[in-house]
Amino acid sequence: MTPSNFPKNVQLISTTRHLFSGTGKACAAKLGYASFNLATHVGDDAKVVASNRALLIEKFSLPNTPKYLQQTHSNICLQALSDDCIGDAVVTQEKGVVCVVMTADCLPIFACNSPGTQVGVAHAGWQGIVNGVIESFVEQFKSRDLRVHFGPAISQAAFEVGEEVYQQFMDKDLKLNQAFTAKGEKYQLDIYQAAKVILNGLGVESISGGDECTYTQQDKYFSYRRDGAKSGRMAHLIWIK
Repeated sequence: MTPSNFPKNVQLISTTRHLFSGTGKACAAKLGYASFNLATHVGDDAKVVASNRALLIEKFSLPNTPKYLQQTHSNICLQALSDDCIGDAVVTQEKGVVCVVMTADCLPIFACNSPGTQVGVAHAGWQGIVNGVIESFVEQFKSRDLRVHFGPAISQAAFEVGEEVYQQFMDKDLKLNQAFTAKGEKYQLDIYQAAKVILNGLGVESISGGDECTYTQQDKYFSYRRDGAKSGRMAHLIWIK
């Protein structure tokens, strides 16, 4: 898939909880790992995950094996060819090098420069956003003339947070208030809007996506908030063709 605001030489993919279309309804009642979990850290059978990762390469004709990160909700952005693997965003200027993050409610943010010579993807949950992962990610690009696409994340209607989370966002930037709706003593957080506010503040205006919900689209996506600790993970991959 290439979003309309991205150059044609950039390829990006967000996987779903099932590799093949049409299997979602048949397995709708099956929560947890479903049939295409790609994470090794959630308690799934290691052999199944290894098989799924091999199928990912085969079915999507990936030009190289992705380097999976150890994600910690940090603000660390890595170069794809570095030896480091602890971080929450990754970028590259090399053709055929696949950048990847995994999510199950958090927001995957794809980005590239306008000519498609630098690409990357970030894992932006609420903690990562507060910690500055979006800023670190954008800073790795040599140009601020960026194209951004939001992959599937939890919607505002399904994302209730407490006062302590709201206050951390306000401490970061009062403009982020527009991403919250009060609900009694709680708040509903629009993680897409929060990311957009930060990106706009960094000069990034070309943004697509943001209309999916991992929580409510049970047939299609994993959701940690819905499925619990044994939720699988989707992969979000981008590379230069």
